[in-house]
Amino acid sequence: MTSGRAGDPDHGVELLWRGTEPEPRPGLSLGRIVRAAIDLADAEGLEGLSMRKVADRLGFTTMSLYRHVPGRDQLVDLMLDEVLGEHPSPSRAGEEEDGTGWRPRLEACARQAWEVRRRHPWLAEVRGSRHLPGPNGVAHYDYMLSTLIGTALTPSEVIAVVGLVGRFVDAEALLLVETQREERRSGVSEQEWWGARESLYERLDRYPTLTLLWESGGWDHPEDSFEFGLRRVLDGVEALIQHRDETRDETKHCEECGTELEPVPSGRPRVYCSRACQQRAYRKRKSA
Repeated sequence: MTSGRAGDPDHGVELLWRGTEPEPRPGLSLGRIVRAAIDLADAEGLEGLSMRKVADRLGFTTMSLYRHVPGRDQLVDLMLDEVLGEHPSPSRAGEEEDGTGWRPRLEACARQAWEVRRRHPWLAEVRGSRHLPGPNGVAHYDYMLSTLIGTALTPSEVIAVVGLVGRFVDAEALLLVETQREERRSGVSEQEWWGARESLYERLDRYPTLTLLWESGGWDHPEDSFEFGLRRVLDGVEALIQHRDETRDETKHCEECGTELEPVPSGRPRVYCSRACQQRAYRKRKSA
């Protein structure tokens, strides 16, 4: 049994990066467990996911699942990586040649992530900083990072921007999660519930700004929160990149002594102004 390894992160890595294996017929397999768990979470949200319910869906005992996956946390990691495999396979080939800029590519990543979360809203419920990434998740993250390589952003800013975009998509997806949860609990749709709140609306005319926006039709045709938010986030990133482009100093300096370096017409760019500086830097690294 593997249940004793539920707290072993290295075993979680082995499960996630196990590669594609042929599934036995008939019988229980890790792939079938993961797919059944995804179907369950799609129907009931992450709060409805349990090893027992997954076992019931498959017609096996709960204990039989533990022979394949040590616990619920590891199962969630496997589910997460499985659905992230629904992203179109990234293709960098030809992107630089056809002139596609960073913004269309990063925007496409965000839209793909949004579509995956619309199909599986529970993705946004996977919280915490210690969920292990699998190959699909790492490939998607690597491609998102690559969309900003070559811009004026620093390496840490590239990472920060991708994190910001990802958190925005998850925040929007959480609204879907909360709406679905309340509709399942109450049996009443969101539109029906708010449409019946006349006792609240009749008290709001004492608030001048609310009244002004209401009478001006501000709620008649609301902005799509995802579309509006994504544009504003990317506008901010674009403004930062433009600022970096306008202010960055292209002058190169010796990494050892700071002397300004002459530009190299071709080949590998220079890092040190002289062999002496290169040797000093090498000795420092050896003694560190």
